[in-house]
Amino acid sequence: MIRLRCSTIIEAPIDRVWTVLRDFNGHDRWHPAVELSEIELDEPSDKVGCVRKFRLRDGAVLREQLLSLSNRDRSFRYFIVEAPVPLHGYVADMRLLPVTSDNTTFCEWRARFEPPPLERSALTRFVREEIMLAGFAALRRAVLDGVVSAPQLRPAPMQPGLGRRAAQSVVVTRWGGPEVMELQTSDVPDPGPGDVRIRQAAIGINFIDVYCRRGSFTMVPPGGVLGMEAAGVVDMVGPGVTSVKPGDRVAYACAPPGAYTSLRNLRAEMLVELPDTLSDVNAAALMLKGMTASFLLHDVHAVKGGDRILVYAAAGGVGQILCRWAKAIGAHVTGVTSTKAKADVARRAGCNEVLLAGRADLADEVRGLNGGRGVDVVYDAIGADTFETSIACLAPRGHLVSFGQASGDVGSRSIDALASRSITLSRPNYGDYTDTAEKVGQQARRLFEALASGAVVANRPNVYPMADVRRAHSDLESRATTGSLVLLPQGAVSR
Repeated sequence: MIRLRCSTIIEAPIDRVWTVLRDFNGHDRWHPAVELSEIELDEPSDKVGCVRKFRLRDGAVLREQLLSLSNRDRSFRYFIVEAPVPLHGYVADMRLLPVTSDNTTFCEWRARFEPPPLERSALTRFVREEIMLAGFAALRRAVLDGVVSAPQLRPAPMQPGLGRRAAQSVVVTRWGGPEVMELQTSDVPDPGPGDVRIRQAAIGINFIDVYCRRGSFTMVPPGGVLGMEAAGVVDMVGPGVTSVKPGDRVAYACAPPGAYTSLRNLRAEMLVELPDTLSDVNAAALMLKGMTASFLLHDVHAVKGGDRILVYAAAGGVGQILCRWAKAIGAHVTGVTSTKAKADVARRAGCNEVLLAGRADLADEVRGLNGGRGVDVVYDAIGADTFETSIACLAPRGHLVSFGQASGDVGSRSIDALASRSITLSRPNYGDYTDTAEKVGQQARRLFEALASGAVVANRPNVYPMADVRRAHSDLESRATTGSLVLLPQGAVSR
């Protein structure tokens, strides 16, 4: 993060300087580089949250939002929402102080931003010289020469749509294997009422993305963009949005799909502000899987101390969270994995014991762990290959929670076999637990509390450039990885 501080003395009383500076829409009347400025939505120029769109004389268009303004302290803060150069997360503060000895004014300008590594030196020099020092010089001339005595007639307003931004996205060209995904570039418009545009730093990969890519779920038609979760920074807010502001770190894990992109618009109410202790990459790896574990453990089946549970794919992203969180609640956790190496991962995630999948006597092993009774609940993300074994592992009045189908749909089956032990069966749908802001907030709060207490741990995920999305999907489907998978857009700056 670059942090700059520049200051100057202006040979005029502070009230005179503040009269010029406090007009957030007045710099086109005194700054020689600014050709035209207007406040969007016809809001007052001193209203906190207003956005000014201005055009420089070289044709470049910028948009800045007023974050705070104090007449008492003679200070204000603003954020660059849109700029032709990559000043990511640019926030600036200006303040005036009186120099009582000679009735002049001390003017201070602070800014912080995150430039791309290769442009760090050039952009730092640009901000210092072309923005700060040039701005001070123009402000001094305006105050001393009296060029801002009255507003000038303004030329015709700028046309809408100048805020559109290009994004790189992963598009499903048709349903099928990893080869059907292609990188494409498209324009992202300004957010509409109630929407927020997010500059994404990290994108989570989940098995639901595989189901959508295959066409098992028809949520993403050919030509659509995959993905249900990501983390990043608010780039721009639409009309009426007050819950977040530009520069806020946010994440989401909800419908509609479309997360495999560098920039997107989404309803503000579905966003969750991130705690400072959680990085963008870990948030993208955790949100959907952690919120899934939240409703599986607390809503679908309320696990309590002393319960015995069985978790398939215990070394996977959801599996590790389920195991550790259930163990913190006080449950006895048996994990199932496909390899001995993954078994070690599952043990570190809190499993009391780990068994290997694919053995004909797996159910006998599970029941043998507690005198033949079986477990109270099975969390099965595998589907067709494990369905019968899962039922056989359950104790009387046990609960099979079938929440995934990595090996395929379980197909048509009779429920008569469940009656002999009064077994219940659930097939929860993620969307039904995250389809409102209230539900998203509840699951996210549980997850963040579990992170704070240590019941959930943010392990470093497997990270892939977005250009390697095909390889990432292949690794996920072949079960070649443990833990979570995350895509990084080209040029993204994560925190």
